[in-house]
Amino acid sequence: MSRPAASGAPAEPSQRVGRGWTASLSLANGAIWVGWYGPLQILLARQAAELAPAGTAKESVLAWVAGAGAAVSMVANPLFGALSDRTTSRFGRRTPWIVAGVAGGAAALALLAGARSVPAMAVGWCLVQLTLNAAFAAITAAVPDRVPHRQRGAVGGWLGAAQILGVVAGTGLATAGGGVVGGYLACAGFAVLGTLPYVLLHRDPVLPAARRPALTWRAFLGGFWISPRRHPDLGWAWLTRFLVNLGNALALLYLLYYLRDVLRRPDPGGGVLVLTAVNGVTLLATVVVGGIWSDRAGRRQPFVLWAGVIMTVATGLLAVWQTWPGAVCAAALLGLGFGVFTSVDLALMTEVLPAAAHRGKDLGIINIANSLPQVAAPALAAPIVGHLGGYRALYGVAAAIGLVGALLVRRIRGVA
Repeated sequence: MSRPAASGAPAEPSQRVGRGWTASLSLANGAIWVGWYGPLQILLARQAAELAPAGTAKESVLAWVAGAGAAVSMVANPLFGALSDRTTSRFGRRTPWIVAGVAGGAAALALLAGARSVPAMAVGWCLVQLTLNAAFAAITAAVPDRVPHRQRGAVGGWLGAAQILGVVAGTGLATAGGGVVGGYLACAGFAVLGTLPYVLLHRDPVLPAARRPALTWRAFLGGFWISPRRHPDLGWAWLTRFLVNLGNALALLYLLYYLRDVLRRPDPGGGVLVLTAVNGVTLLATVVVGGIWSDRAGRRQPFVLWAGVIMTVATGLLAVWQTWPGAVCAAALLGLGFGVFTSVDLALMTEVLPAAAHRGKDLGIINIANSLPQVAAPALAAPIVGHLGGYRALYGVAAAIGLVGALLVRRIRGVA
């Protein structure tokens, strides 16, 4: 059962979703993160080191490629979210975009595996971001489509658990793939297989053609601007997510190089895998529990605030305790904080959406707060590491940015 919606908009869900639906959506979400983070954690860094022209730092190549892909992501997520809002396919609004996005993402990862120059690498990564964001926008929109408010913290927790497992699995596949090409192909295969249960087993609600709003390009393009004056809670929630994710992106971007160049680890790729696994274990310890606790408490803000504080402490450790034990402790604390943040922040975001009729587009705009840090982080990190104090300064800046983001959640008035 669903509550009636005004003006022909999709109804607000009121019936709890089952475990099978949550599990299959979570697996599909994790599969997309495999497609992103196998490259981001390991493969792009290795390719950048192999393909960097003489006289060009590998850090600069990685920053340029990652930034270009993130710029594509910023446009693709809200665009495909808006298109899915208007899709009247007999397979539903979201499922066609999940299928097309994952299939295209697998093909783009295969293309990236064959890149033999920096421009080819950049094009391949931009295509990966374009296609996988089509699928991710649809998966994210499925939550407010189907999940009632009182269950969103728990579902957000399972999606968050799948996200970190996707990061761990992507890192593992990239490491165990037998090289750059094998790593990319392994990630592509997992992305396809992981989405099949949701696509095959769960029917997506169909939007009747008669209920699709009339399209004018002016209104369509104008819809991508959501005024923070008219919707201040959404504005503050967006800024909170952006700053916390920016701090996290700064901490993770050069992790392979940090282990290689600062800690002098003999196997930096293996070290990234160990840290990712430690992070994943502690994240899994809090991500579902944090979401369920938030649902039962009926509050979101305190969880987001203290999660951000814990993440700030973790990033600060990388700045002041530059040893392997320090990195392991930082990874563990970062997982604790990010677990709670991931589940509760998703629930919070779905509760500040302006209207039900364009959830996909609005969540796509919100998800820019995930992708924009990938653009901003390389632009900030490269000069900090190269000219403004090195990795100690980088992690200090990251900690400060994350703390400001956590504190800003207190400005949201409509969600406790």
